[in-house]
Amino acid sequence: MKRYSQVSLGKELCMRKTPITATLLLFASMWISSLAAQERATVLISYYSQQGHTKTMAEAVARGARSAGAVTVKILGVAETSKEDLLAADAIVVGSPVHNATIAVEVVKFMNGWPFEGAPMRDKIGAAFVTAGGISAGEELAQLTILHSMLIFGMIVIGGPDWTTAFGASAITAEAPFGKSGNETTIAPEFVKKGEALGKRVAELAMKWKRIR
Repeated sequence: MKRYSQVSLGKELCMRKTPITATLLLFASMWISSLAAQERATVLISYYSQQGHTKTMAEAVARGARSAGAVTVKILGVAETSKEDLLAADAIVVGSPVHNATIAVEVVKFMNGWPFEGAPMRDKIGAAFVTAGGISAGEELAQLTILHSMLIFGMIVIGGPDWTTAFGASAITAEAPFGKSGNETTIAPEFVKKGEALGKRVAELAMKWKRIR
């Protein structure tokens, strides 16, 4: 009778590719895939856009989040974002145009409708981005309004990766030299990069936070 060491037995089984070995390998592969899916963080980007600028910024945030690696990124208008979308997300990034130094009423209504009882939003990561017509036209006030609301829900709020995006990302759309017409949806490259950087940081932290929770 042929005798095997543990190593040689394993090699022999792999070489023979017995039905049992094939089945075990299949189940192992499925199990690993399942674990990988469970570890995958979900980043929700929800925004309101009146002229298209905030949508452009939302897309930049989404690109940045996807660049971080194994994350699921959902980008939705506030009107299309459901309670299920909010509850399934590990991180939520909210975007709004700046109206009179605060956020759009549509975003206020959206956040007022978030689930509150039982604190289901507690410990999710939150971040903000805004678009404003002019320089010093209320961007930081609008960003803080979003972050303050997230804090009420028990979320963990973050800004961008450096001091230039301390409260989140923002873009100027109508004041020279960044823009002369509020009707154009193009955003200056420096602001697009800020959106991408915010998205990447949110996704990276969401992945780390999901692993340790």
